[in-house]
Amino acid sequence: MLKEHSPTTVHDMVADRSILLVDVREPQEFAAARIHGAVLFPLSSFDPTSLPAPDAVRVVFHCGSGKRSAMAVARCQQAGIQHTEHMAGGIQAWMAARLPTITLDPASGGVIDRR
Repeated sequence: MLKEHSPTTVHDMVADRSILLVDVREPQEFAAARIHGAVLFPLSSFDPTSLPAPDAVRVVFHCGSGKRSAMAVARCQQAGIQHTEHMAGGIQAWMAARLPTITLDPASGGVIDRR
């Protein structure tokens, strides 16, 4: 069963360190814009057995729009691993909610921390 969280709820869970936020986008997407504290584990090389056990760490997945993070949950379930949570709408919804991100300035290549 897929459990969806709003970006605001995920923001609060990241802030209180109650989850491990796993970004399943590709490295170039992660480099362009990311959520502070998220770890990258691209869906293209995703192996659910490499994740911490569900009883050890609460994992929430996110991607660009919510599609790939839902796929990550499905892959976990197929492997018998009970990580069932993702962020609805992905980083697009996160940014639309004006939550903090880390991005690259296309002109200089420098990091912009939008907190």
